[in-house]
Amino acid sequence: MLRLKMLYPLIACAGILIAAVAAVVGQIDPDPYLDPLNLTISEYAVLDRGGATEFAMMSLGVASFALVAGLRSVRAPVGTAAERLMLVWSAALVLIAVVPTVAPGMVLDLGAQVHRYVSVGAFAAMPVAGMLMVTSLSQDERWRAAARPVEWLSLAGGFGLLAITYVALPGDRVLIGLVERVLLGAEVALVAVLAVRLLQLTWIRSTSTHASQAVLG
Repeated sequence: MLRLKMLYPLIACAGILIAAVAAVVGQIDPDPYLDPLNLTISEYAVLDRGGATEFAMMSLGVASFALVAGLRSVRAPVGTAAERLMLVWSAALVLIAVVPTVAPGMVLDLGAQVHRYVSVGAFAAMPVAGMLMVTSLSQDERWRAAARPVEWLSLAGGFGLLAITYVALPGDRVLIGLVERVLLGAEVALVAVLAVRLLQLTWIRSTSTHASQAVLG
């Protein structure tokens, strides 16, 4: 069981790092019609079928599931509501990777509609989850160092949600790709802060325990 607890933060941190690298690779394309500033991540992915963007979303979803499991295993003070929202985020990312949208200008089929609403749920879940856990994190000595970054990144995600809502509706999708990528970046950073802190706490505790046992032995 101890080994499993130590694996969760490793899987989470590795998955987030892999997702970040894959996402950057997925955005690099020589075709001039693929404009990351004006295409959403999903639209970019469906036009560039290299698979890097879908792989990034899948990796991030798996990493987020591992993060939730790790937080639960150490009884992190995140709260039930925030944990459930993080599970929504995790499941939504996996579903986004599995169920693609359609190219811009095409009629949305059932899969594309599911993709759209799941994406909205994913983007909304993490900023709310972050704000819900800030107070509890700040009151716990182990997690206090992560409380302020989580708060600022949650606020950034909230402003990002307002911005992308405006751009997607009355803003005629001007620079929607840029706004969405900034929003996603803030949310990935939020998840990364929690994962890194979990890694620190898990491995520090394990090292301390082994050191104590060695001294007593």
